[in-house]
Amino acid sequence: MPEEPAPAETLRYRVDVPLRWSDMDAYGHVNNVQFLRLLEDARVIGFEGWFGQDRSVLSEGILVARHEIEYLAPLQFRLPPIVVEMWATKIGGAGFDLAYEVRDGRSTPDTVYARAETTLVLYDFATSTPRRMDDALRSVLDQHSGDPVAFRWRRR
Repeated sequence: MPEEPAPAETLRYRVDVPLRWSDMDAYGHVNNVQFLRLLEDARVIGFEGWFGQDRSVLSEGILVARHEIEYLAPLQFRLPPIVVEMWATKIGGAGFDLAYEVRDGRSTPDTVYARAETTLVLYDFATSTPRRMDDALRSVLDQHSGDPVAFRWRRR
């Protein structure tokens, strides 16, 4: 009997995101709120890489509907950028989830500082309603899709 093929590995998109001195809190760590900015920076850079400059998913209309983040290790300010890996999950008719891992990216073993997930909804600002995903967008997201975020609370 032939062996079943191994599951496809998630195609994660890696984005270098610089830290800002102002990201630090009074304890010398990157503030928890600033992690959302790091994710936004990665998303904007990643979408240009995924969709190109001619098609901006951001300018076509997209809204953040939800964020979930799990902090795993303190991130201290440093000059080298951190690495954010991202991939699409749960692709629906008018939106999708975007998964992230915020990583050191330069050490061995590689430290994972946070895992997160953002729900994004395609939106038509002219009609103030969600809009359907077209085949071209779905195809790109499918190329960058993978498993849901491995949050620790989900393993219980």
